[in-house]
Amino acid sequence: MRAYPGISPIAWWNDDLEELSEDVSLRECLRQCRAAGFLGVENGRRFPQTPQALLPVLNEAGLRVCGGWFSGHLLTGDLEEEKDRILPQLELFRAAGAPCITYGETAGSIQGRRERPLATKRVLSEDEMRTYGHRLTAFAEWCADRGMPLSYHHHMGAVVQTGPEIEALLRHSGPALPLLYDTGHLVLAGADPLEVLDRHHARINQVHLKDVRSGILRTVNPRRESFLDAVVRGVFTVPGDGDLAFPPIVDRLAGYGYEGWFVVEAEQDPRPCPPETMARRGGATVVRLLREAGYSVVEEPWRGPDSPR
Repeated sequence: MRAYPGISPIAWWNDDLEELSEDVSLRECLRQCRAAGFLGVENGRRFPQTPQALLPVLNEAGLRVCGGWFSGHLLTGDLEEEKDRILPQLELFRAAGAPCITYGETAGSIQGRRERPLATKRVLSEDEMRTYGHRLTAFAEWCADRGMPLSYHHHMGAVVQTGPEIEALLRHSGPALPLLYDTGHLVLAGADPLEVLDRHHARINQVHLKDVRSGILRTVNPRRESFLDAVVRGVFTVPGDGDLAFPPIVDRLAGYGYEGWFVVEAEQDPRPCPPETMARRGGATVVRLLREAGYSVVEEPWRGPDSPR
């Protein structure tokens, strides 16, 4: 099985808290990503949003787009309007050979609101989740028919955060809606990553490897603190710098036959956690874990327009 190491630029430029961003150019960020051993990078807010502008910059760095966030409004929005909203990103990602678009539900979410404690997040009823899952399925089918699968991101502060919420969403949605498996968000939500993996491995089409600092995790108070408060305090970090046991997770992914991108993503303050240093640490850890699990890790920079799916 082949594995492709990727990374998110969120360690360099945080989209929710712009003050947690480093003053570094796009080309320098990409150079650091490639130097740390990554083959792909997720799309970010400082990336050009046309193929003509984006692809030459990525090709110069020897990188490809390995995913990227779309702020979805399907919980409350109109299906046809969402198709219009995602179409430019869909066309960009298709031209860039990206494997998927990360769908993040921002309607009804408090993930970007620092004044809202985690305990105040919206919880959907079974009927609301059923309606939402059906709408997401139709949207995911439409995207896949146009050559770009979605990958649904369970997320702290959003309507699908916990293990039972993931279970309910997947029960009420069809196979056209795959799951993005994010280790850090699962742990912060109080879920067991291995249990979620065992139950839903067949729906996973993208993996985010995010570590947690258990000392900080134990002190996060959801009644008083927001998701962004936890990020600022440093609850997340890259694999190899925290306390999450990754070997059984990666071993089990291999056992279930998952093949594709493993993306390092860790929201952090770049001042105490320099992005290049953390990228190198996370990259080295992930490559070692993948090899130990029996993966063939692709390491050569890209030549030509194609990217793994």
